[in-house]
Amino acid sequence: MFIDTHAHLFYPNFENDLDDVIKRALQSGVDYIIVPGTDLLTSQKAVELAEKYECIYASVGVHPHDSKDWDESYISKLEDLAKKNKVVAIGEIGLDYFYDFSPKQKQITAFKDQLDLAVKLKLPVIIHNRDANDDVMEIIRSYKGTGLRAQFHCFAGTIENARELVEMHHYISFPGNITFKKMDSLRNVLSRVAIENLLLETDSPFMTPVPHRGERNEPALVKLVAEKIAEVHHLTIEDVGRTTSSNVNKLFGIGMKPKLHFTYQIGQSLYINVTNRCNADCIFCDRKGDAIINGYSLKMTKSQEPDAEVYIKEIGDPKEFKEIVFCGYGEPTIRWDVVKEVAKYIKENGGKTRMNTDGHGNFINKRDITPELEGVIDTVSISLNSTDPDQYSKLMRVDKSMHEEMINFAKSAKNFTHVVLSIVGLNEIDKESAKQFVTEKIGVDFREREYF
Repeated sequence: MFIDTHAHLFYPNFENDLDDVIKRALQSGVDYIIVPGTDLLTSQKAVELAEKYECIYASVGVHPHDSKDWDESYISKLEDLAKKNKVVAIGEIGLDYFYDFSPKQKQITAFKDQLDLAVKLKLPVIIHNRDANDDVMEIIRSYKGTGLRAQFHCFAGTIENARELVEMHHYISFPGNITFKKMDSLRNVLSRVAIENLLLETDSPFMTPVPHRGERNEPALVKLVAEKIAEVHHLTIEDVGRTTSSNVNKLFGIGMKPKLHFTYQIGQSLYINVTNRCNADCIFCDRKGDAIINGYSLKMTKSQEPDAEVYIKEIGDPKEFKEIVFCGYGEPTIRWDVVKEVAKYIKENGGKTRMNTDGHGNFINKRDITPELEGVIDTVSISLNSTDPDQYSKLMRVDKSMHEEMINFAKSAKNFTHVVLSIVGLNEIDKESAKQFVTEKIGVDFREREYF
């Protein structure tokens, strides 16, 4: 269920009971553990642990604390280690200006050299960043477009940093410090990072979560980190385990890829995977990629799209769910007749319905379908994305006339059901002007959703 992506199990305080530590982890639902080295010696130890224990994978790298003696000879040694079986990343690498164990320039050189190695070997990296945020961000920006993929471990940056990293397709993780009492600001950052961009970690033997703070940390306690993430994101712990494990598969290649789902549960809501087809091609949508959300694969061809009866059978009693949402990686109004049939069943059996749409339903169906929403769809969530037609066109890769099409759909739909217009939280989007536009000019509710 869980994967601890960061546990330094080569530390001396694991020497006498490592077998028991591994046993407790497995009993707590931990399927795999990634052990990142911090220098050449511990990287070799991480490889040896991966060879000994089936559940362990290794990462090799030189930590900023240990980069004072860095020279070019390290690269060939790391490359040899990286080619060992079960090595899945380069790391732990990065910058640390809190201590002065290594000169800044040495740290930067070692960091860049190891990033270059990762790109060469097509391996992800595990990044450490302490009091070096500006330099880390500047360096990572310089690798945009190289194929670099990263985990930003023990994240301590801003919401804006997190959003920028997510836009570059990197992942973020938080250890047990998110359970500490005086970490509200960190939990606020956590709340703004979509679960699809998070990984689990303990940073063992450090950062022990409450209520075990002060004790040695170990992978079994990653469940407490997952519980806090579930609390902050209003998800179940199963949602967190499933989604973060899927994220690990995408980044590190560990574990199994998820199978296709026609319906999928997140929290107390059930979602209906209507179609993978869409008339838009949004820059922030993974429809043409893996099409995975919360650990569920929604990737299907037109021939795989099920009839209404299949959805109805999987729904069962609609009252068991807070709401049932027509939402996949495609545009549900492309199969509007199926949506209506399933929604009618839900409403007749006491359930609540919501449909997430790009607001192009009238254009797609070549008629005004908004009157048909009444009594069938309780809430329509429409992707506004931008108040500017030109920016909208670039974000969704459609003709800018579709912006007016979407606005008109929202204005008409509000006469027949509850309407919410939403934007994706990208740094270039003006959230406040979008909110004012939605609430004052269109007269419907507004929501910001995080990018993933």
